[in-house]
Amino acid sequence: MKRSAFLKFCLAIGSVATAPFKTEAGSKPKRRVGKGIVVKNGNDRFNKPLSLFDGDKFYCKVSGKDTDGDLYIFDSTRLKEGGPPLHFHYEQDEWWYIISGEYMIKVGEEIYHAKAGDCVFGPRGVPHTFAKVGKEESKLIMLFQPAGKMEEWFNRVHNGEIAKMTEEEKDNARKAHGFEHIGPPLTFLKKS
Repeated sequence: MKRSAFLKFCLAIGSVATAPFKTEAGSKPKRRVGKGIVVKNGNDRFNKPLSLFDGDKFYCKVSGKDTDGDLYIFDSTRLKEGGPPLHFHYEQDEWWYIISGEYMIKVGEEIYHAKAGDCVFGPRGVPHTFAKVGKEESKLIMLFQPAGKMEEWFNRVHNGEIAKMTEEEKDNARKAHGFEHIGPPLTFLKKS
């Protein structure tokens, strides 16, 4: 094959191979807030921290509204030991970064003991849960990517809407917000 014919062939194959990426890249542009944002330590993005789960506080840092639904980040101050039931998200990856305290985080069949400075990633569709270990106050950052409807879910819990529902209604509400409970919370041996 002549060099010029070979180059034309490579260019033709390359344009066919990259066609899906060009189409994706040229699709709907993402909307953003149009400027940077800063949320100071101990503050909430909207100055309305959420009270959830027996005294836990959630402080939104980056809202799904800021990212056209691409990302939701909050930090959580937790007092009580334990955590949520085993669950999975249909379309959200979840990430935990421990600021203070200790956590046991289960992703799939693995259980990770995470302390300050550690992070754990949980891919979408993989069952996971976590539990705060110890009596002292702890703090962690959680991220959902894409944001999905988790921010809306936490607001509904905070507003007391979910607590008033029957178990069947709660199951349906979780599914409508993109996740399902499939097992009990993580149990762990107490430190002696």
